[in-house]
Amino acid sequence: MTGRDGGADLVPLGNSPVVILVRPQLADNIGAVARAMANGGLFHLRLVAPRDGWPQEKAWRMASGADRILDAAPVFATVAEACADLHRVFATCPRPRHIIKPVLTARGAAAELRVVSALDWRAGILFGPERAGLDREDLACADSLVRIPLNPAFNSLNLAQAVMVVAYEWWTAADETLPRLLGTHETQVATKGELDNFLTHLIAELDECGFLRNVPKRPGMVQNLRHLFQRGEVTQQELRTLHGVVTELSHGRKLREARAGLG
Repeated sequence: MTGRDGGADLVPLGNSPVVILVRPQLADNIGAVARAMANGGLFHLRLVAPRDGWPQEKAWRMASGADRILDAAPVFATVAEACADLHRVFATCPRPRHIIKPVLTARGAAAELRVVSALDWRAGILFGPERAGLDREDLACADSLVRIPLNPAFNSLNLAQAVMVVAYEWWTAADETLPRLLGTHETQVATKGELDNFLTHLIAELDECGFLRNVPKRPGMVQNLRHLFQRGEVTQQELRTLHGVVTELSHGRKLREARAGLG
């Protein structure tokens, strides 16, 4: 069940952590985990005593092209064997009780995993079986526990969702994408000088047509116009359009005045 065509571009990125599924029960979930891993830049999967054996065709069908992750996944009999070559081990645990270990959020774990990766150490993250999660013996192999804070009234995650949260945090811990961008297509955000030039044009025409004829209110009205355009991330293309609008409105007003004069 190897040598698939899917996932040709799935090449491990640096020293990424190993995802270890402990006694996974459904092949569909293993495939969904592989897909979530690929989304978040995690490419090393290990399986500990999968209930229905391995490989399972359903896993590849659910992986949506993350075939290489499944192709390369080794199977271990115990958690200790799966972790033997690792320097740090994290374990997901929704309700850590009577265990004295550091407890991290997924984001906190991702930050520590990045430090471990930079040291060129190998790290792994344990995820328990779908129904019961990791038991105390499994958790004994871990240095730290990972708890994903969710709505306390409904904090149930399926296996792939839990892996997706951790993979997402791992990816974003080093991602440089700005948290907010303005899509400007082929134009650019206007400079303050370009905005001022337009506002000068607009205000001159508003004065000419008499819109700002109320002298006491004029400063406040002009200020409101300036505030409106200064906060709007107006683009150069939009300013060109607005310039044209103001010019055409002025031209139309002058035509109407000329016709009225002739009448």
